[in-house]
Amino acid sequence: MSQQLIFTDSPALELDRVVGDIDPTGRIFILTDDHTASLVLPRLSEESYIARQAQVITIPSGDVNKSLDSLAHIWDCLVDGGATRKSLMVNLGGGMVTDIGGFAASTFKRGIRFVNMPTTLLAAVDASVGGKTGINFHGLKNEIGVFSQADAVIISTTYFDTLPVEELLSGYGEMLKHGLLESLDSFNKLMAYDVTARDMKALLPILEENVDVKRRVVEEDSTERGLRKALNLGHTPAHAFESWAMHRQKPIPHGYAVAFGLLVDLILSHMLYGFDSAVLRRYASTLRELYGTLPITCSDYDALIDYMHHDKKNVSGTDINFSLLEAPGKVHLDSIVPEDKIRQALDIFRDLVQ
Repeated sequence: MSQQLIFTDSPALELDRVVGDIDPTGRIFILTDDHTASLVLPRLSEESYIARQAQVITIPSGDVNKSLDSLAHIWDCLVDGGATRKSLMVNLGGGMVTDIGGFAASTFKRGIRFVNMPTTLLAAVDASVGGKTGINFHGLKNEIGVFSQADAVIISTTYFDTLPVEELLSGYGEMLKHGLLESLDSFNKLMAYDVTARDMKALLPILEENVDVKRRVVEEDSTERGLRKALNLGHTPAHAFESWAMHRQKPIPHGYAVAFGLLVDLILSHMLYGFDSAVLRRYASTLRELYGTLPITCSDYDALIDYMHHDKKNVSGTDINFSLLEAPGKVHLDSIVPEDKIRQALDIFRDLVQ
C-alpha cells in the first residue's frame, strides 16, 4: 500500500479531510503520550472535529515506555473502547508513539488502519514515515515489530513550537543522515541551516525535501531487502549507543545517538572506502558544537560491539553489517566490518569528540 505524505500548515484540517476520505465505519481512537496530551492535543481538538470525537488512549512518554506493558495497555483500551477491524487509530506524538501505535494497530484483530501525526522533528523525518513499527524488548531497540504502512502521514511544523532545542537537534541528526545519502550539495545545505533558530515556516520546505529522500528509497524497497538498507547509515553504532545508555539508566535521544553514530560510520567509510577526511572533520566539529560529547571509554568497547552483534541488519551470528559511504550520495550496502576496525573507529571517534 502506498503511503500518503501530507505537508501542511493546517494539520487539523488535513486530519479531518484524511479521516473523511478513509471513512471508517468503526470507532476512531487517538493514541498519544502524556506530554503530547497536555501540550498538543488540546490545540488540535480546538480545530479538528475528528480529534474532538475520538477516544483518547494515553501512555507514558519516553522511549523506555515503548514496551510490552504499554502495548498491552493500548490493546486493552481498544478492546474496552469497542474497537473493531473497521476502526481507525491516529498516532499523535513523537517516534515512540508512532512506532508502538503502528505496531498496536497492525496486530490488533490482525490489523486496523492508522494515520500518523508526528509532533516532533525526529518523528516527522524518521519514525512516522516508511512503515517500520515496533517495541523495545530485553533492553534492545525495536527488537519486535512489523513493516506496516500508515494510510497517511500528516507532517506539519505547527506544533514544533512546543519542542525544546534538544528535540529539534534530535530530528536534525536524522536529517543530516538523509543529506549524506542524497549528495554533498544536500549535506552542505543542511550543515548551513540553523535548526536551533526555531523558524518553523522556513523548516517545512526543508523538511519536505529531506523526507523525500526517505520516501524515494522506501518506495523502491519497502521491506529492507536492498536499497532501503542505506537508511541504516549511522544506525549500527547508534543503536549500540542507545542500548549502552539505557543499560546505564541514562538514555540518550535517538537522534543524538544517530548523530554520534554517523561519525563512527564516516570514520569507517574513510578507513574502508576513502571517504573525504575534510568532510568527516567538518562534521565532527559540528557534532561536538551541537551535541557535545558521548562519555564512552575503551572499557565500553566490548559491550558496544556485543550490542552491534544483536543488530537486525546482521545476516549471520558473527558478522557486523554496516551501511557506509564512499562519498555523499555513494552508498556501500552490506559492509562487513571486523571488530578490530570497529575498535579503531571508536578510538578515533573519542579523539574527535571528547
